[in-house]
Amino acid sequence: MAATDDSMSDSVQFFEGVEKLLEIWFTSSDNNSKCADLRKIPRNKLDTLLKIVRCEIISFCRNEQIDAYVLSESSMFVSKRRFILKTCGTTTPLLCLEPLLLLAEQYAGFTAVEDLFYSRKNYKRPELQVSPHQDFDQEVALLDTIFPDGAGYCLGAINKDCWFLYTLNPFPEKIIKPTPSPESDQTLEILMTDLDPDIMAIFSRDECLNAAEATKKSGIDKIIPNMVIDDYLFEPCGYSMNGIMKTNHPDQSSGYYVTIHITPETDFSYVSFETNVSTSSYREIITKVLDTFLPGKFVITIFANQTSQAKGSSKEMQYLCKIGEWTRRDMQLCQFKNYDLTYAFYSKFPS
Repeated sequence: MAATDDSMSDSVQFFEGVEKLLEIWFTSSDNNSKCADLRKIPRNKLDTLLKIVRCEIISFCRNEQIDAYVLSESSMFVSKRRFILKTCGTTTPLLCLEPLLLLAEQYAGFTAVEDLFYSRKNYKRPELQVSPHQDFDQEVALLDTIFPDGAGYCLGAINKDCWFLYTLNPFPEKIIKPTPSPESDQTLEILMTDLDPDIMAIFSRDECLNAAEATKKSGIDKIIPNMVIDDYLFEPCGYSMNGIMKTNHPDQSSGYYVTIHITPETDFSYVSFETNVSTSSYREIITKVLDTFLPGKFVITIFANQTSQAKGSSKEMQYLCKIGEWTRRDMQLCQFKNYDLTYAFYSKFPS
């Protein structure tokens, strides 16, 4: 993203590329949500919601399954019962939670939260964040006031590169009964730092006239084909894109998406890649992403439920001690109520 954040220190401009990622799956307490749909929430209500978060919508595309918004600070995706908000800089996404729950009930017809995931990598400069986002303990304390069954986790080395997660983990008697055939769901996220300066230069107005040129010159358009790409090149630098399946594509009903966000400045370069495309092996996608951006180090997280093709990803990752020139330095596996989670950290050099 562009270094347009108002966070300044010692007259040096800094932008926190690390995103806060909020994903919520809605349902109804009486299991009667057939006509409920988050896309019924009016656009002006979403605009008001995002003012609380300290960002705004700058572009939009959609297909029959998903509405995809490029934001001034990253992205938002809205489908029938899943809401995803991914924001960087000094945004405050957790402050919009209670208003969002009210909108989901008032306009969309959802009365309960089935699952929730809030995650982020550790910040480069946490002191510049706005409360409650300066510290993960603060974020957990706020989430606990809304979700008494929630739990916070830290994966990775807390004194180096790590990744925080808050999710619902209720006792069995409190679980809302799932539908007879729960839909397949999975998410791959790759969070990259220490990026190649020559590649990062592509994502500036000095190098490219517009987003389409940056997308093609970098090879982003080739990572996952058959996507309608909605991209944006910031001034003077920074890049965001959302991709959703083409309407006539056979997998369109899945609601697959991809999103990439780039903070290219050398001192704090950061790139995030995320997709929910289903596959039995993420190795090819991971390799394409790494070859596109050439990071010095990166974190991989993979969520997969039991009906997903990707449910064997944890086993695959255990064998990936090296990916090209990157060596795995850390790996953790977690099993939650509905999902298995794989966390791995790789770098070119020991850190």
